Amino acid sequence: MDDTPARDTGLAILKWLVIGLTATMLLSMVVLVWLFYTRLPRPVAALPDAIALPQGTGVEAVTLGRGFVLVVTDAGEALVYDATGTVLRRTIELSP
Repeated sequence: MDDTPARDTGLAILKWLVIGLTATMLLSMVVLVWLFYTRLPRPVAALPDAIALPQGTGVEAVTLGRGFVLVVTDAGEALVYDATGTVLRRTIELSP
């Protein structure tokens, strides 16, 4: 008599399915980490510590660009400063 158990093909298929699913999940995690690393924005330069606004003006929005800082005031003006926020380069009147 042969005491060797018969090999179950269903169990072998299940084993390879589990191995394939594990490999797929590991590869997916590597791809996700790589995508997050390459697509997330890099840190940008900080805003200046202080910006000299005209007297009696409030700030609505501030935008940091390459080499300039743009400040939109509640008086309907856009003030363009240099990157340090000390020198006013240009004043632009915004229409309502």
